[in-house]
Amino acid sequence: MKNKYIAAVEASNMKKDVPDFEVGDTVSVGVKIVEGNKERIQPFIGVVIGRKGGGMTESFTVRRIVNNEGVERIFPLHSPRIASIEVQRHGKTRRAKLYYLRDRVGKSRRLRERRVFKKKGDAQVSGVAPAAESHKAEPEPAAV
Repeated sequence: MKNKYIAAVEASNMKKDVPDFEVGDTVSVGVKIVEGNKERIQPFIGVVIGRKGGGMTESFTVRRIVNNEGVERIFPLHSPRIASIEVQRHGKTRRAKLYYLRDRVGKSRRLRERRVFKKKGDAQVSGVAPAAESHKAEPEPAAV
């Protein structure tokens, strides 16, 4: 059970625009980098291999390959250093942590794509267009 004052301070510092992403998704994390008196945003693109924590302490781990070397970075979800998080691809997984990807090389490192249906109101909309009225089977006229 959390103290109500701590919960109020955490709620004021939490980001409201966090996208919906899961373990296995390929994300582009825009990280604010300060060089001298300039500030720029550098993307870190990789696969989310783990999430942990909750509330203000929630963090996620992103893994990518740079010069045939695996690089992992842990990002606090509500950090002010994170400018943006964009989901580029949804991966299909059956695990909560994908640490086994550290040992994989080449094509075996890839994950299958997961289909995601976007919600429009309460009804879900898939990528398939509904059948038009003209394509429905019409009863044939009776022969006289």
